Amino acid sequence: MALFGDFSRLIFLLTVLTLFSSVVNCEDIFLEWHVAVDMTINPASVDQPVITVNGMFPGPLINCRNGIQQRLNSWQDGVSGTNCPIQPAKNWTYVFQTKDQIGSFFYFPSINFHKAGGGFGPIRVNNRVVIPVPFSQPEADFDLLIGDWYKQNFKDVRSKLNTTSEAYDSSPDSMLMNGKGSYLDPLAKAHESFTVTPGKTYRFRISNVGIAWSINFRIQNHRMVLVETEGSYTNQIPLDSLDVHVGQSYSVLVTADQNAADYYIVASPKLVNVTEHSPLVAVGVLHYDNSTIPPNGPLPIGPDPFDREFSVHQAQSIR
Repeated sequence: MALFGDFSRLIFLLTVLTLFSSVVNCEDIFLEWHVAVDMTINPASVDQPVITVNGMFPGPLINCRNGIQQRLNSWQDGVSGTNCPIQPAKNWTYVFQTKDQIGSFFYFPSINFHKAGGGFGPIRVNNRVVIPVPFSQPEADFDLLIGDWYKQNFKDVRSKLNTTSEAYDSSPDSMLMNGKGSYLDPLAKAHESFTVTPGKTYRFRISNVGIAWSINFRIQNHRMVLVETEGSYTNQIPLDSLDVHVGQSYSVLVTADQNAADYYIVASPKLVNVTEHSPLVAVGVLHYDNSTIPPNGPLPIGPDPFDREFSVHQAQSIR
């Protein structure tokens, strides 16, 4: 998605996506998008412009079948240089086939640092019915977009990062989980929570939608099984935590196999010193549907954030 112009003058941008979900049985999915700026969301507890799609931050889910490869139409991929910018108050219709790919992705604005102001959302690309999935069907899928966030107007941040000194010294102010603050942050307007049923297995589709920082993701008292990354199923690896770098997406399976209670979901930045109650640590909740016990105890411990070998070894183990 390419966005262009001064958002203070942008009332709305209408985007219609036409997705062709299979070659044999062609199904058209029409999505009407109104892209705008909202000053009331305040994800970092300050007034700032947030880019929304249909009033949502993050934007709505694109749930399609059989892949997203830009065949012979690279001008539709939304990247500056191959896609013409969408002018303020103008419309643009994307038309492309979804084929030969599966997995978890996300869309985002690709120019003028707009991604630091929002405009992103999840994409699920499902197998065709005739192609088996190499694991049992989970009870439900959860999309989880995690990323660093600045308190300033994204245009001000863009200007600052244009200078050499600020580019190396400026750091994000918080970490958001699906556009929401930390469960442990008393100033946060909301936190993310997922409800599960004991004994059931769920698929978490995790994407790092941030600007600067890699993250380590983990769930208190729960192991994960890695099963997919960005268009490919992987060897199924049991994990206590998972490093997700900027722009990456992974799927993990999580089984609700613990006592009925609520548990912390944590994403912390890499290469940064943080404390447990820092806004730089995104904290959500895994809620068992028969639980009356809020999450408690210390946050689950991840690897040393400065342990680069852990991250390299984990990446090399994925096939």
